[in-house]
Amino acid sequence: MKILYVASEVAPFAKTGGLADVVGALPKAMKKGGHDARIIMPLYKCVESGGFTIKKARKGVEISLGGSVQKGMLRQTALQDIPVYLLENREFYSRSFLYGTPEGDYPDNARRFGFFCHAVVDLLKRLDFRPDIIHCNDWQTALIPALIRYGHAGDPFFMKTAIVYTIHNLAYQGIFERSALADLGIDDSYFTVDRMEYYDKVNLMKGGILASDIVNTVSDTYCREIQSEEMGCGLEGVLRQRGRDLYGILNGIDYEEWDPAIDPALFRNYSVSARTGKAANKKGLQKLLGLEQKQDVPLIAMITRLSAQKGFDLVEKLMPKFAEENLQLVVLGAGDEKYMKMLTEFKDRGAANISINLSFDQVLARRIYAGSDMFLMPSHYEPCGLGQLIAFRYGSVPIVRKTGGLADTVFDAREGVREPNGFSFDEYTADSCWNAISRALESFADRKSWDRIVRSGMHSENSWENSAGEYEGLYDKALKKL
Repeated sequence: MKILYVASEVAPFAKTGGLADVVGALPKAMKKGGHDARIIMPLYKCVESGGFTIKKARKGVEISLGGSVQKGMLRQTALQDIPVYLLENREFYSRSFLYGTPEGDYPDNARRFGFFCHAVVDLLKRLDFRPDIIHCNDWQTALIPALIRYGHAGDPFFMKTAIVYTIHNLAYQGIFERSALADLGIDDSYFTVDRMEYYDKVNLMKGGILASDIVNTVSDTYCREIQSEEMGCGLEGVLRQRGRDLYGILNGIDYEEWDPAIDPALFRNYSVSARTGKAANKKGLQKLLGLEQKQDVPLIAMITRLSAQKGFDLVEKLMPKFAEENLQLVVLGAGDEKYMKMLTEFKDRGAANISINLSFDQVLARRIYAGSDMFLMPSHYEPCGLGQLIAFRYGSVPIVRKTGGLADTVFDAREGVREPNGFSFDEYTADSCWNAISRALESFADRKSWDRIVRSGMHSENSWENSAGEYEGLYDKALKKL
């Protein structure tokens, strides 16, 4: 199949979250399966300055948005042997952040990503690349299915092209005032209840869900959760309407990218069959972060965006407990100002067993995965979660709330499973979270029991190989709907 992956971020070029990891890994898995996989994304400032080899191209577009004409040029790089097209428009994309500053979203995001979507549709013809599948991701690309199905209805170029739309996080839907129709380059015919109208506003994700042939999200449990009133974020009715065409496929991780046996960032490499290097990484991490170098003290890690979604309202309540217990806690991340401030204030109190690092450092992140004993993810909701999958790979035992992809991948002994690989809790409270942590701490003290849990996680199969096969099946289903 010829497959075009369209996304607003792709690792390693530009990344704010798991979307980038997925679109940076899935095309590689599909390429290995013999498919013609290609990627298109905006040319951000961070891509230009990232040291990538970028070629100029002669293809260009002119798109009319809100009474003005915006121009874009196509440039190209590669992800291994996969072509990556980069849409250049300096006014829109040559900025310090992808979607907004710490103070909030860019006010012209409708124009920025409206332009991107129009340009993708236009450039396909100019490239003479006729995909069997256009795979769109999240709200930033959700206008593409609508443009093809409504704006290009009957266009022979797209007659044999199916559209798959993936929801990575339903909470971010691309909702704008009705006046944004002009900025998006569309007219009132798109503003109907069976297209994009949503409580007298424009909802791009709603439009993408309704216009695509197949819709999926990134775990089975999250697929079920988002069809409920509690977790549907206002789109549960639309998702139930598309229920026959709605699927859950669990994300994988790139096993070439995440491998403690060859990871150059680690203090010492190791594997599931030769784990002695794990202790050396813990010692090296403790030394690096100024923690006491003790192997018998459990080290709990969090590498995450600091937000309520990730459970930081629970973490805030538990910080005094972390400081009192015989454990070590390492936090790496940035995010909401209130949690940044909370952690800064706690750091200033000088708890000797806690290391707080308010940034994102890829090398440090890898060292934390390798040096930690446990990996905490107390998420309020989690569509899939990649942190627990990486933690498995590096021999760090996840402690998670049982939701979304966390429920589909982390199995607790309390559930009666034969091969537990972590610890989980159900009720979203600080007490329930601490109960799971306490059970993990008790298990850590029993070395034989702990070793079995670590090995179970490291032996688990979470590469893209299985998920890619499921996506092949999904693409076949989409093509059969044409």
